[in-house]
Amino acid sequence: MTLGPAGVAIALCNSADLVNSGDAVPFDVVYCGQTCYGFAIRYADKVYAYLNRCSHVPMEMDYQPNRFFDMTGHWLICATHGAMYSPQTGQCRAGPCRGGLVSIALTEVDGVVHWHTAHNLQPVAF
Repeated sequence: MTLGPAGVAIALCNSADLVNSGDAVPFDVVYCGQTCYGFAIRYADKVYAYLNRCSHVPMEMDYQPNRFFDMTGHWLICATHGAMYSPQTGQCRAGPCRGGLVSIALTEVDGVVHWHTAHNLQPVAF
């Protein structure tokens, strides 16, 4: 683990595991004291990560395991209520939602994607 722009950097996956508008790579996090899931995606050649929690109702969003993109590959969609989010910002673009998704800082260096801890976001202790 190394110190990064938003805390400690934790290796998540190989860069090749994230394909533009493809399946996400899930990971466990502790957010504000609760154990939950995050997910990392690639969109327009950049990597992004968010909590797997819809802003409308705090439920997991994927409609199949690790599937978050709609059929166009341009929006993240909540399977329960159809809320749609921008993959670049996590902001709500359509449907029932309050604000946006909780962003998780990522970096991509030398073929490896890392997520970064924050004051309210920590790794799960096993």
